Amino acid sequence: MELNGYIEDPKVNDEDLGKNLEALLHMFLIKNPNINAAAVITTEGLPIISAISHRLDETRIAAMSATLLSLAERAIKEMERGDFNELFIKGTEGYLILVQAGPHAVLMLSTNIDVQLGLLFFECERICEKIAFLI
Repeated sequence: MELNGYIEDPKVNDEDLGKNLEALLHMFLIKNPNINAAAVITTEGLPIISAISHRLDETRIAAMSATLLSLAERAIKEMERGDFNELFIKGTEGYLILVQAGPHAVLMLSTNIDVQLGLLFFECERICEKIAFLI
């Protein structure tokens, strides 16, 4: 099976998976220049792959993202709103967005304030399908 250039191969090892995710994230960032940081993390808060400034601690960002995810999932369940899909936080300098990428991963994005949100959410849906497929 092929998904936009990524071929499903049952013999794909972790190194190949990392290269595919790295290429996917790289292309996503090129298409979306208003994204300042991006990471694919496990739902437990472990970083899988990231493009985060050296000034920031990747592990800490992943752990905080998992905490936000956990709180969002719990709130959605308590309010009977179905299953978690995405979390959107607006700050004065930009946005923090968490999007479910399959059952085991989440895409975390930090953007500047000028990002076109409609287009970004569309692109997020597409990349999260690919991430879920690869993981």
